[in-house]
Amino acid sequence: MSVPRFLPATLLGLALRLAFVAFEPGARLVGDETTWTAWGQELASPQVRFSPLASRILFYPPLYPYFIAAVLALFGSLTAVKLLQALLSALLIPAVGRLAARLFGERAASLAAFFTAVYPDLVWFAAHFWAETLFLALLYWGFERLLAADEGRRREPALAAGLLFGLAALTREPALYFVPVAALFLAAAAQGRRRALAFGLAALATVAPWTLRNQIVYEALVPVSTFGPFNLWLGNTDQTRGQVYAEYARVSGRITKYRHTQAKAWEAIRVRQPWWILEKLRDQLPRFWEADSQALAHLRRGAYGTAPPGAQRLVEVVFVLPYLATLGLFGLGLLRVRLGRGSWLLLGFVGYYVLVHVVSHGFARFRLPVLPILLVFGAAGVSGAWPPVSLGRRVAAVVIAALLAVSVVPSLRERLSGVEPASDASAAQDPSVE
Repeated sequence: MSVPRFLPATLLGLALRLAFVAFEPGARLVGDETTWTAWGQELASPQVRFSPLASRILFYPPLYPYFIAAVLALFGSLTAVKLLQALLSALLIPAVGRLAARLFGERAASLAAFFTAVYPDLVWFAAHFWAETLFLALLYWGFERLLAADEGRRREPALAAGLLFGLAALTREPALYFVPVAALFLAAAAQGRRRALAFGLAALATVAPWTLRNQIVYEALVPVSTFGPFNLWLGNTDQTRGQVYAEYARVSGRITKYRHTQAKAWEAIRVRQPWWILEKLRDQLPRFWEADSQALAHLRRGAYGTAPPGAQRLVEVVFVLPYLATLGLFGLGLLRVRLGRGSWLLLGFVGYYVLVHVVSHGFARFRLPVLPILLVFGAAGVSGAWPPVSLGRRVAAVVIAALLAVSVVPSLRERLSGVEPASDASAAQDPSVE
């Protein structure tokens, strides 16, 4: 189960990502790409010089801008950022392979590593400036070390897992709030409390310096960023996106904005009771699981210029069909595999991440952090003969498969009718610039 075991898949994935960086048609920056690169350039500027006290970053987590800034300082090129992202994306492959090996055996591991190497969205993101590539590499090596700590009953992997989860939280904040769940997972095992404590303290020690920086600079307790309450408000209010942005802009002061968005978010949720969560499930599950891709959104937004209809249909096939196949294989895996502690932890993360976006708003890009888990279960579902499962498991698998199918149908109908997805507007503006 060593990394060289997955070397062929890793090299294949790296070659695909480097080739895409080299030969992708020229594309302008779209949506959050402009934000991430702007923050990176600010951090690397002579005025800031990487100082967290001089930087204005607060709305978004800081690690991805620091990553861009470090590469710019060393190599002076955004192309170099893409090349290093290709390497980071390839490093996800052995992490997923090792996870699958621990849970479901070597055959599933080889197949999961191969799926991760060739999955189109993972290749595409390596050449674009979103935080997902960095986040996935940190998160899944964090999961791999977490399961290693649980399996080997050692504190060193637990410390490494805590560090990786902390860094992941500084890239995408939802990872921070899964740390207690992961700590409880370790603590529930025999003699697991010390490993759980080591994991939790390492994660806390990684995030705490940035929290302290926010306290020093802004005199307020902001664990990582102020983005979460804004997103919660945006996803629950009956105001239009434009009205939310306009109201946000009228509030002076970043911490005042933060508190304003917290109040507005909870007010919007309160007035929608008692049917709020049912309405959110109805509205956001189809958006989270939509048959779409950030690459297609990029194409529709004109990032590549005017694309011929035939080319757009070809891109749809390349990105949508593997996604639909992944959902189908995931359902098969749920039906066939033997579920243990580790697999329940990963399924719990899927449920947690879906819930995070159900209560705010869903979009194809937002499901990328759970995609490797779908690939692991899909690989396990087709990699070998599994023992018969109970009637309850069959019913649960059918229910989950039905929910996924129902969630995908509206976006498939849009694809076939040529209607532009409503979620295309997501992340098209950045309210953080004041």
